[in-house]
Amino acid sequence: MERLRTEWVNVTGDISIIARDSGQVWFHTTGGTKGKVDPFATPMTGVGTAGSAIGLLDGAINLGFAAIEERLARPDQTLAGYVVALVGAYHTSVDTPRNLRRAASRFEELGRPEVAAYLEERAREESGHDRLALKDLRALGLPAERLVTNFIPQGIKPLCKRFDDLCSQDYPIGCIGYSYCLERIAALKQRADVEKVQALCPDGVDATRFLRSHSSLGSEATHVKDTIDFVASLPASDRITVVQETYESALIMAEGYNHELHKSEAEMVDELRQAIGEALPYCLSSGPSKDEDCSARPAA
Repeated sequence: MERLRTEWVNVTGDISIIARDSGQVWFHTTGGTKGKVDPFATPMTGVGTAGSAIGLLDGAINLGFAAIEERLARPDQTLAGYVVALVGAYHTSVDTPRNLRRAASRFEELGRPEVAAYLEERAREESGHDRLALKDLRALGLPAERLVTNFIPQGIKPLCKRFDDLCSQDYPIGCIGYSYCLERIAALKQRADVEKVQALCPDGVDATRFLRSHSSLGSEATHVKDTIDFVASLPASDRITVVQETYESALIMAEGYNHELHKSEAEMVDELRQAIGEALPYCLSSGPSKDEDCSARPAA
């Protein structure tokens, strides 16, 4: 009988994620093996598998979000909140191709053409996604370019900085963990989630291009699978770093999103109004109505 392969990564100093290629995943606390040698005290060195890689990566995301579970805001969705999320989506996507190509160039210099090729392909796949967010903002009657130029949601800034920093490192393998975190979260969005957002919009307004693309309805599921397979093929030291960065990115993402979710609708409306320097379309400033035309105002 073939022995199950086990992988493990320490992510918090006292907690390690352990995964088997059978799909089993659990968390191990340092010191939890009293009187015994801790088998997970030293970094793993073996080859990876897709089954254990997905356990480590998803375990890192779950652990990161669990850190704020008790403080997590769960407000009712509003159109103003969706607009803020679209602005955030623009900022997390606009520099993605450039950053990935920068990391790819570094791996070419390091003699790692397989990593460079993977990152170049991801850069091509992510190109133009920022324009989808702009189209959605315009569809809602907003001056999209002016809005994203003048406004970056406070909770999104650390996430953008993290990716910039990762891609400029001397050994930027961690950028794969960051990307996986964002894509895996996006892939969890189902058709019902898109329909809920669409229901907030006035009749005839399609403002869910970005959301559809970054959900289970788009290519995210394929991207997630490709990343899992690629991570599984990496040396153990790289897999460890990718999983650790997936965890760190999940922490930043959870805290940032929670920061935005705690804002009242009035606060979000005020931020948007200040950013564009004029009154918002009526359906955004007072709540959507199916009889209102949100795109009646020309977008600058």
